[in-house]
Amino acid sequence: MSLPVAPPVSPAELEACLRLHRLPELGPARFRKLLEAFGSASKAISAPASAWRALGLPPACAEARRNPEIRDAASHALAWLERPGQHLLVLGQPDYPALLAQIDAAPPLLFVAGDPTILEKPQLAMVGSRRASRPGMDTAAAFSRSLAGAGFVITSGLAMGIDAAAHQAALDVGGQTVGVLGTGLEKFYPQRNRKLADAMIASGSAVVSEFPLDAGPSPANFPRRNRIISGLSLGVLVVEASVASGSLITARLAAEQGREVFAIPGSIHHPGSRGCHQLIRDGAALVETIEHILDALRGWQQLPFSTEDSVVASPHPLLALLHAAPHTSEALADASGWTLPKVLAELTELEMDGRAVCESGRWFARVS
Repeated sequence: MSLPVAPPVSPAELEACLRLHRLPELGPARFRKLLEAFGSASKAISAPASAWRALGLPPACAEARRNPEIRDAASHALAWLERPGQHLLVLGQPDYPALLAQIDAAPPLLFVAGDPTILEKPQLAMVGSRRASRPGMDTAAAFSRSLAGAGFVITSGLAMGIDAAAHQAALDVGGQTVGVLGTGLEKFYPQRNRKLADAMIASGSAVVSEFPLDAGPSPANFPRRNRIISGLSLGVLVVEASVASGSLITARLAAEQGREVFAIPGSIHHPGSRGCHQLIRDGAALVETIEHILDALRGWQQLPFSTEDSVVASPHPLLALLHAAPHTSEALADASGWTLPKVLAELTELEMDGRAVCESGRWFARVS
C-alpha cells in the first residue's frame, strides 16, 4: 500500500529524506515506519535516539544520522537534482508512479534521469537471459517493436542480452522505454550499455533507480531492482531464461503483485527455454503472437489495439509476420496465403540477405 498523498516536499524535507535514504540498514519498510511514527523525515532526523530504539531500529541507523558523510551525500544528491533532466520522485507525492506505489515495500525515493512522466504510461516489462541466443534476441526485438508500436512503454533492466534488445528495439521504432538499474545512476552497470542508456534519456525515455547515486553493483540489489520492473508494469513478458534466471524472480514478483505474466516457449533442447516452460507450467500465459498479450491486457487501459498496429511495417510480407512472432514455414504459408514452395524460396533469399534465420524449425526476423 502507498502512503497518503502528502503536501509538496519542502527543500528541508527533501534533504531529510535523502539523509534517511543513506542510512545503513534502513530499507523501504523501515523508512516507512519512521515516517508513520514521526510524521515527516525532518522530524524523524531530529527525534532522539531513544525514540528510534523504541521502534526497533538498529543502533547503526540512529548513530549515522548526523554523520558528515551522510550530510555530504544528501547535499550531492540535491546538487544532482539541479541539473536538467534529473528528478527525484517521493512516495506519496502526485508525480510518483501510481502502479509502483501499490506494491509492498515501494521505493520511498526514485531517482530518474530523463522524462519521469512516462512512468505513468502503460508499461510492459520484457526480461530474459543476459546470454540469450540470436533467435531469442531477435524475438525480443520483434515483440518490443510491436508492443511499442501498440502504445506500450517497454520496461526492462538495461542488462545485456534480452533487456538491451528490448530497449533498443523500442527506440528503433520511435517508442519509449524505461531502464531500471540495480545500481545508483552515477555508478551505471553494465558499462557496455551506457551508450544505450544515454540514447534512451536523450530520446525522451528514462532510466531510474531506487539506490543512492553512488551505489555500486551488489547481488542483493538486483532482486530489489526486479520488483520495480514488475511493479511499474501491467505485465511481464519473459522471452528466454534458464530455470535459475533472475527473470523468473521478476515473473514471480509480478504474479505476487497481481500483474500478468507471459512467457514465450522454445525448443525443449535449448536451456534458455526451460525457464519459460517452467513459468507456463506454473500458470503463465503462453505467448506466440503479440495478440495474446494485447487480448490479456485489453481491459487494463485504453490503447489503440488492432492487428495493424501490432505488426511493425516491413517492406517484405514474410518479415512483417516474423516481426510479430517466430513462425514455421508452414505457418507462414498459411498466414500469407502463399504456396509452401514460394515461402521456402523467399525465406532462402531472406536468410542469404541476413534478414531471417531458422532455428529448431522456426523462422525469426533478424535485427539489423
